[in-house]
Amino acid sequence: MTSAAAPGLPRTRLRRTDVMTVPDSSAHAKVNGLEMYYETHGTAPDGTRPLVLLHGGGLTVDLTFSAVLPALAADRRVVAPELQGHGRTADTGRALTVPGLASDVVALLDELGIGQADFLGFSLGGLTALEIAVRHPERVGRLALAATMYTQEGVHDDVRVPDYSSPRLPSQDDFRRMADAYAAVAPRPEHFQDFLAKVSAAAHAPLPWTADDLRGLRAPTLLLLGDNDFVRVEHAVEMQRLIPDAELAVLPATTHMALMQRSSLLLPLLGEFFA
Repeated sequence: MTSAAAPGLPRTRLRRTDVMTVPDSSAHAKVNGLEMYYETHGTAPDGTRPLVLLHGGGLTVDLTFSAVLPALAADRRVVAPELQGHGRTADTGRALTVPGLASDVVALLDELGIGQADFLGFSLGGLTALEIAVRHPERVGRLALAATMYTQEGVHDDVRVPDYSSPRLPSQDDFRRMADAYAAVAPRPEHFQDFLAKVSAAAHAPLPWTADDLRGLRAPTLLLLGDNDFVRVEHAVEMQRLIPDAELAVLPATTHMALMQRSSLLLPLLGEFFA
């Protein structure tokens, strides 16, 4: 997420009912020139890998994971950062790129003393998680990629060249929720439109992987997709065939923006996979 900068939106105040999760702790870490915000939820027995949640483009931890985070943190430690320019992490002058985002997350894990973790990434967060799995395979235990492609040809044409009459794309209400969340927590809330354009450029940039990179993945992998998502189902099937022993779940009657909210379908899948 996201496919393009939103046209001018009226500012509305974030309702407290939109914020569904309360972290056990939160802080900022100095990584790669960022003051990177992260929060932690839950605890786990010694020796259990933490789960890292990587949100979608233009979103925050809450907007992406509020429907599933409490259950995921019930019996394990969850670490949920906000990526460059997102939420409480201030942007910098550097370009926003998938390799850069992945480097930030790895640096955060170093800062927290986490050698290996499981990952759940959605959309731009999924691209970031895939980059970590390709470049730093020793850091990844299990890998869940939601609405994630490995080439730009994997998305539908009405996403690549945004057609806002398409039900696949975010609605005005979706963009308004993003703007509200950004206004509520971002260090520079007046920069929402510029930030969204930067995210859109990152989401549409050429991706740095080949089919051989996917064939080389060794982390057990779960691919999650809505049947009316940004990513084509055929592309997800191709990824499943390339990644050794990958699993694929396609959620029915599900758009991109609805995918991570389908908790009744997602939680059994994620619970079994991460168990």
